[in-house]
Amino acid sequence: MNETINWKTGAHGHPFIASFSGGKDSTLALYKSMQVGEAIGIIVMLEEEGKRSRSHGMPPELIRAQAEAIGLPVYMASASWEDYEREFMVLLEQAKQRGAEALVTGDLDMPVEDCWHDKVTRNAGLKLGMPLWEMDHFEVVAAFIDLGFESVLVTVNLSLGMREEDLGRTLTHDYVKELQARGIDPCGEGGEFHTTVIDGPLFKHRIPVRHGGIVRNGEYAFLPLELALP
Repeated sequence: MNETINWKTGAHGHPFIASFSGGKDSTLALYKSMQVGEAIGIIVMLEEEGKRSRSHGMPPELIRAQAEAIGLPVYMASASWEDYEREFMVLLEQAKQRGAEALVTGDLDMPVEDCWHDKVTRNAGLKLGMPLWEMDHFEVVAAFIDLGFESVLVTVNLSLGMREEDLGRTLTHDYVKELQARGIDPCGEGGEFHTTVIDGPLFKHRIPVRHGGIVRNGEYAFLPLELALP
């Protein structure tokens, strides 16, 4: 039997490092895994210049604020797509030296064959935990909202039914129903949108943010978030 049957429970009973984008799926995966294992930190990959996260375009200071509010150290590295895997492996090795036995990710629809996370964890000698794997997308976002997490839409793909007016909106049950009525996946798994989580049961306090001006780049529109210092 393929060992991937253990992906959903890979972090159970283990110290783990979590791949973290700052968005809803990785946050929910971290939350679920912390109920059954011990988190030792989060991994965040930045673009080459180190000014924004590669997945959600978040500034490092906002990522560090999330990590501080969660109470975990953050393992961070800048990388191009060409050296992404190498730099990611360096962070996995650092986490392993500090006691990590598993990597947790927030992936939902990862294929069994040629799974990148499965490959890198095997190469690093770690287990792979994906607590959201193969879950119904509506159930994932409903659970996220029911737990009391607050997230802001920060990226939308205008070619996939999203609008600039969606930027800055908070995921609620009513808004999810609206997205579904527009034919949009409630988790944005088709690349329709990305979120940034600013509060919830993992956080010791709400992350204070202010909205920047909307930025257009081809079919995408972005809402920059900045840490609102007192």
